[in-house]
Order: sequence, then structure tokens, then C-alpha cells
Amino acid sequence: MTATGFGRGRKTGGARLAVQRRWAGGFSPMRRVDPLLLLSVLALCGFGLLLVYSATHVRLESVGRDPMAYVNQQLVSALLGVGVAGAVLSVDYRLFRAWAPLLYLATMLSLGGVLLVGETVRGATRWIDIGPLTLQPAELAKPMLVLMLATLFHERREEALGLRALIEALVIGAIPTVLIVLQPDLGTAIVFVAITCGVLLMARVKVRYLCALVAIGASSLVAVFQLGLLADYQMERLDTFLSGPGSQGLQGSGYNVNQAEIAVGSGQLSGRGLFEGTQTSLSFVPENHTDFIFTVVGEELGFLGAVLLLGLYAVMLWRSLVIAGTARDTLGTLIASGIATVFAVQMFVNVGMSIGPMPATGLPLPLVSYGGTNLIGSMLMVGLLENVAMRRRM
Repeated sequence: MTATGFGRGRKTGGARLAVQRRWAGGFSPMRRVDPLLLLSVLALCGFGLLLVYSATHVRLESVGRDPMAYVNQQLVSALLGVGVAGAVLSVDYRLFRAWAPLLYLATMLSLGGVLLVGETVRGATRWIDIGPLTLQPAELAKPMLVLMLATLFHERREEALGLRALIEALVIGAIPTVLIVLQPDLGTAIVFVAITCGVLLMARVKVRYLCALVAIGASSLVAVFQLGLLADYQMERLDTFLSGPGSQGLQGSGYNVNQAEIAVGSGQLSGRGLFEGTQTSLSFVPENHTDFIFTVVGEELGFLGAVLLLGLYAVMLWRSLVIAGTARDTLGTLIASGIATVFAVQMFVNVGMSIGPMPATGLPLPLVSYGGTNLIGSMLMVGLLENVAMRRRM
């Protein structure tokens, strides 16, 4: 081979390598996604469609509406969520560092906008009407907070993560938390606190600062209760939780929890049968297509169905932690662990309030509960997880 030919061969090989690298930074082959994570997410979404139909079809038929109305709306949201996840996958997650401050600012402004022009339902202002769409900005703020905190600590990875980094992270986490408490939405605020604490833990902030943070948080919680800063219905829910749902009578403030426990308990081992639950079909459990959707599983599919559902969440969380542990950099680790925190806390709180160990807080079950913005936000986070997974072997 001549020198000229050899040089051309090297240039050609270099060009191919550059194309391969550009391909890896953008649309990686689908073989690089985490298959178990993807399958568990799709299974949870399918599970959710069945449960939403079971919880709503009798009620819709009784008023002359299409029994598939809620399912169709949820399916549209799922397809939009898949599109959002695909868009997220098309961009190397490391490029999001440059956009993180702007995305965070935009979501904070939207949370502030909810307080000014949002729709108030049952004493809470959490939604913004945009034409035919109703958006809940808090659901989109969750991945944005994860991304912002991950970016902060990634850029500080060469420094000692001391008091200054802790204060910056607390300010970033406190802004959305306060805005959500003002809606008021204590359940979602708990998720934002958990995100902040989870990322701080994974970022290896000094232990003494974390201990001080826990002490301050506990003191603040006590102060909130003592000063009566919670809304009346929140205090009623807390009192019901502490004294037991039966203490308020079957029709009192513990009604939701009472009916939820009856539904779950009546399913026993294998359930009454899909679409056969009386608590579900007769709407004894309020909001059983959203906040209390786990009661549908308990009543109609029983203990075995509940184990199956929780098993799917266990697989999803396991793969999320594996992705966090094998990410190529600190940014990927913090994004994956932050998202795992979101899913774990919401699942634990939602299931807990349906069976008793947790107070009713209004948190949806991720990927399963009815709700467009919730589902799209969850799929966005799944897209970020798969984004980190696709590029960890590059």
C-alpha cells in the first residue's frame, strides 16, 4: 500500500470511528437499553390501564358515557409519554447539564403560576388549564429537580462537598418544596424533600452535615404541627392516621382509609376477580382510579396480584440502582439514583396509605394511577434512566 493509500485508509477509518461516536452520543442502538427496566415499565403501564378501566367503567356507564373514556385518555398520555421518553433518549444526558438551570427555572415559574392562575379543586390549587389540557407542573418539576441537583454536584465533583455545596442544594430543593406546600400538597412536597436528601446522600456530602439536616427537618416538622400551619383537612388526615381510621367513625375523616382497608382486605389471597370488585365498581373507595388505585389490585386480584404489582416495581427499582451503580460518570449516577428515589418514595407512600401504615397524602402510584401529567412525567424519568443506561458502556 502506498503512503497516500495508507493515509486515505486511516482517514476513512477515522471518519467511521467519528460517525460511530456521534451515533453513540445520539440515537444508540436499542440493544443498549436496559431490557428489564423497559419491560417492567411497559408492564406497569399495561397494569394501570386494566385497573383504571376496572375502577371507572361502571361509573361511566351509569351516566351514559363511554366506559373506555378514562382508559382512552390514559392511553393517549402513555403514547405522549413514550414520545417524550424517545426525545430524551435522542440527546446524550451529559448535554442536559447546559440546559438544567433553564429547565429548573421554567418549572419553578410554572409552580409559581399555579398559585396565581391555577384551578382550585377541593381546597388545593395544583393544576393549570391550557385550553383543553390540564397540567400539573409539580409532576414535571420532579425530574427537573433531579437534573439540577445532579448537575450541581457533578460540577463540584473535584471539590470537597462541604457546607457551601449543602446550602446550595438545600436552596435548590427548598424553592419547589415551599411552592408546593403553599398549594397545599404535602404529599408531593415529601417527594421533593426525599429527592434532595437522596441526591445529597449519593453525592457523599459530609455525614455531619446530613445529620444536622435531619435534625433541622425534624424540628421544622414539629414546628409546623405546633403552629397549626397545616390546612384543616391535612390536620384531620394526620389525626386520623395517629388515632386510627375507626376513631372518627365510618363516615368521618377516616372514611377513605376505612373503605380502602375494607377493599384490600376483602381480596384475601387471589381476589374477587378482575372487574368483579364491589368496593371498586360501586365507588365506595373515593379516587380509586388515582390516589387509591392500589385498592383495586387488593380487592380484585388479592394478595397474589399485589405481590405481582410490587414485584414489577422491585424490578424497576433494582434496574434503576444498577444503572446508577454502573453509570459512566457522577452525573449519570446522581440522575439515576434521584429518579429511583422518586419512584420508591411514591410507591411506598401510595401503597402505605391504602393499607394503613401511611397517612392519606394524595400521591399517585407511578405509571399506574390515572393522570396525564403524572404519567408523562414518569415516562420522562424513565427516558432519563434509559439514557444513562445506553451510554454507560461507551
